[in-house]
Amino acid sequence: MAIKHAQNFEITQYDTHRILTVKNTFRGSFINYDYALVPKGRDIPELPKGIKVIRTPVEKVVAMETVYIGYLEALDQLDTISAAATVNFITNSKVLEGVASGAIQSVQSGQTINVEKLILLQPDLILTSVSGDANFDMPAKLERTGLPIALTAGYMEQHPLARAEWIKFVAAFLEEDERARIIFDHIEQRYLELTALTKQLDDRPTILCGAPYSSVWHVPGGESFTARMIRDAGGDYLWSNDKSQGGIPLDIERVFLKAANADYWLNPSYYRSMKALSSADKRFGKFAAAENGTVFNNTRQVSPKGGNAIWESGIVHPDEVLADLIHIFHPELLPHHELVYYEQLK
Repeated sequence: MAIKHAQNFEITQYDTHRILTVKNTFRGSFINYDYALVPKGRDIPELPKGIKVIRTPVEKVVAMETVYIGYLEALDQLDTISAAATVNFITNSKVLEGVASGAIQSVQSGQTINVEKLILLQPDLILTSVSGDANFDMPAKLERTGLPIALTAGYMEQHPLARAEWIKFVAAFLEEDERARIIFDHIEQRYLELTALTKQLDDRPTILCGAPYSSVWHVPGGESFTARMIRDAGGDYLWSNDKSQGGIPLDIERVFLKAANADYWLNPSYYRSMKALSSADKRFGKFAAAENGTVFNNTRQVSPKGGNAIWESGIVHPDEVLADLIHIFHPELLPHHELVYYEQLK
């Protein structure tokens, strides 16, 4: 299967099996992970020592992060989910119904993974990722079970289409390659058509992003996923010249000096109203965007427990997120668009 945008996985086809290679699983990692996908009923071919074998198509999937729910929903494969972690952050109604009924098991309590429950469940595939921080990553106890765990690195991709293309990775385990190709091609086509609308714009509003946490404001780096999305939407991101892919830690004074007159303020943490934002820090009200009512957050589809659909379906459909931003920055280009993930703080 051809991979167009994603940089962190490859699929190599052989006569008897496929090899999925995942790289760049976290910042500073140089380890590649290989998975041999062998169709059920076939003999396991001769493989390099230590390679993990996963029989396909998988029928019982454990989603350790909510992003996988977005891919499985797009592939019409939600019925394969047998368990999930971080269930409080799930927004998909069908999956939540499964959790409530017990059809989908919850395998996490706080930061603790219920390894015993996973062993009893005997899933065909566990999808997860790592950050390089032992406090948050998959416990060694789970690794030692021998369960079929596949690491992903979609969150390390810089381009929105690259993240969306990880649908092909998930589809490989389900033997749904053609469906994934058709879905992704449609998303890619719409995304590129939308970027064409803004490509020649001279008038690009200036954009501020984020909000401080524990007195530190991590603005997205100029080479980040967020910066790319703003650029494609016809915005002038104020830290676009920075070459960082991750967040840039700043204090509020430095942010104010650079972005006091920004035309728009995006993604101010979890705040959904100007009252809540101003109550957090009275200095926020001095930003021009706050004074002019041009503060927008991607919280339109936040669940009562704090889950956000933008990290499920929004990762798979960056064209919808891009359309939201174009409508915000340049409403004349998409006058009839209704916001899907973003809302204006009032």
